[in-house]
Amino acid sequence: MIRIENISKTFNGDKVVDDVSASFGQGKVNLVIGASGTGKSVLIKCIIGLLEPDSGSAFFDEDNFTQGTERLRQKIRQKVGMLFQNLALFDSKNIEENIQFPLDILTNMTQKEKKKQVDFCLDKVSLSGVNKKIPSELSGGMRKRVALARAIVNQPAYLFCDEPNSGLDPSTAVRIDGLIREISSDDKITTIVVSHDMNSVVEIGENILFIHDGKKNWSGTAEGLIKSPSPELNKFICSSKLMRQLVSASSLP
Repeated sequence: MIRIENISKTFNGDKVVDDVSASFGQGKVNLVIGASGTGKSVLIKCIIGLLEPDSGSAFFDEDNFTQGTERLRQKIRQKVGMLFQNLALFDSKNIEENIQFPLDILTNMTQKEKKKQVDFCLDKVSLSGVNKKIPSELSGGMRKRVALARAIVNQPAYLFCDEPNSGLDPSTAVRIDGLIREISSDDKITTIVVSHDMNSVVEIGENILFIHDGKKNWSGTAEGLIKSPSPELNKFICSSKLMRQLVSASSLP
């Protein structure tokens, strides 16, 4: 589980994240949603230490990451997997080398052990046998699955996904959603997904945090989303045709 308490972050006098508190459950897909520029990415960067918050704390289970020693922070970082929006794959490395990279820098595993773990993760994302290909030889959806395999190769306790469906066609996006949900549940990972994709929110949003103007505006489940009393949330979700239809259907007697 990850818990954040009263996190705030200011840039050039503008409070981008304003006193946000929330809990993200283990074995669940926890979504952070909101319009562009509302502070979602800054909040995530504060949680994982890419930015230092002006105030507040992030707890990984019972450990205070924000206020912890560098030794504690490094220990927690070794338990974190990250799926970047731009994937951050190495063009000059083959798929096996890309996925193996975290094991090279974080573990003392033998090459045989690393190969076994890479193959296991490739199988988990249904990409067995692509080890020696390079990223440019794969489709966008396949590259996304490679990046997901790399994110879980070190068997993380915590997984962060930044816009995992960005640039994907609907059917591939559904497949990525399903993989994230399956991995989170099966491996009891605390997963936090930053997303604009309302289809993902409906499909896999077990715990949702809506950020508006840097503040926590609403939190709840996908089931409660369309019945929220928040006008800001209603405006946000109704920008999606699917969500407009769901909201309209929910208001029928």
